[in-house]
Amino acid sequence: MRVKKGDTVVITAGKDKGKTGKVVATSPKKNKVIVEGCNMQTKHAKAKQNVPAEIKHIEGPIDASNVMLYDTKAKEVVKTTYQFKDGKKVRVSKKDGKEI
Repeated sequence: MRVKKGDTVVITAGKDKGKTGKVVATSPKKNKVIVEGCNMQTKHAKAKQNVPAEIKHIEGPIDASNVMLYDTKAKEVVKTTYQFKDGKKVRVSKKDGKEI
């Protein structure tokens, strides 16, 4: 996956197209990401002993192909590639070659 937890991304498809948000969690096996404040879903929680019933709004998973990395410094969407620097794999912007 080209996106990691904590990255800022832009959603490129679906009902939240154009929104930006921070990646809360990733699931590489399912190729899904959860973006803060996007793809909100309603969950109904059943009443328990001392807790009343409630309706929760939580973020749902989005396919990783429907998000793109957003560079907060340059204020634009960035395509990435990988390079090896000092024996470590590093994400690099395709446009200007700067490390992300």
